[in-house]
Amino acid sequence: MDWLVCFDLFGVFVFALSGGFDAAKYKLDILGIMVLSVATGVGGGIMRDLLLGVNPPAAFINETYLLTCLSAGLVVFFFSNRVERHFEWVRIADALGLGVFAAIGASKAIDHGLGWVGVLMISAMTATGGGVIRDLLLREIPMVLRTDFYASAAIIGGATMLLTHYLGLGEPLQIIISASAAIVARFAAMKWGLSLPKARGSG
Repeated sequence: MDWLVCFDLFGVFVFALSGGFDAAKYKLDILGIMVLSVATGVGGGIMRDLLLGVNPPAAFINETYLLTCLSAGLVVFFFSNRVERHFEWVRIADALGLGVFAAIGASKAIDHGLGWVGVLMISAMTATGGGVIRDLLLREIPMVLRTDFYASAAIIGGATMLLTHYLGLGEPLQIIISASAAIVARFAAMKWGLSLPKARGSG
């Protein structure tokens, strides 16, 4: 199996975990957990592939993507009793998936010849798409809209990919550095409450 596919599947797994954990938080049944795991795990990748003209998307060609999501859902189902005591797992899994998908999205955008704006947009959309679908299915305000340094972390990952590509580093190293930059940015924001500047109120 291609190493890039393996890296993509890792991102799918951790994102699917975050979707499953969120489903368990709302005490959904096993079907609900599986639906949230699949939607979160492959949602961003499907959006990425459609925007890049990859038709059908990889998730519909390689059944391993679906099986990976279902495996994550089963992990959550059997350990859901621990989710409420360790809900930080959701945020950790989500941050890991964010970084991996930001890097994969940016790499694929570069391969398709997009300019730097397109690379950053695809990077952010790949990283946040699955989470947006998850939150909408749970009738929550999407995290990308209520957490300042969520999409920003993905953009940092995409910008790092552009830099490493410009420096001529090997593709595996580009993706590892890019994903790490996004993950570190997200963890730092979670730990220290970092956020973007907000407009001052009229009062």
